[in-house]
Amino acid sequence: MAANSRLTVAVHVLTWMALVKGRGRDVVTSDQIADSVNTNPVVIRRSLGELRRAGLVEALHGAGAGWRLLHEADAITLLDVYRAVETEPLFALHRAEPNQKCPIGAGIRPALEEVYDGAEAAVRGALGGTSIADVLRGTLAGRAG
Repeated sequence: MAANSRLTVAVHVLTWMALVKGRGRDVVTSDQIADSVNTNPVVIRRSLGELRRAGLVEALHGAGAGWRLLHEADAITLLDVYRAVETEPLFALHRAEPNQKCPIGAGIRPALEEVYDGAEAAVRGALGGTSIADVLRGTLAGRAG
């Protein structure tokens, strides 16, 4: 089972946008971002669309067209980004109801729901405590070593 990388791509996009904003350039293109992510600009535009719908970036049209952050990097948490790009819960239960005549089948869902709810709360807490500015600082510090 492959992991979903939409959150990682979206965080990369916003972190790169924060870097170039800090260097004096507010507006960037999807082609420029795609170069950093090393992917197709279509993937970046899809991610930017999700981030736009969440109110994290805006698209500018006409002369000087491109994308820009709507908030400072320290005001955007990874939980904001997660909510923008992930529509499914972190963990899913069985697609079909397990056999209710089996002692495991009858009790597995409530047992797992409790564990999954706790795990998801922990993930949301960690994401909510980390900003795009934190990721930018960590990224640049990692490169310096």
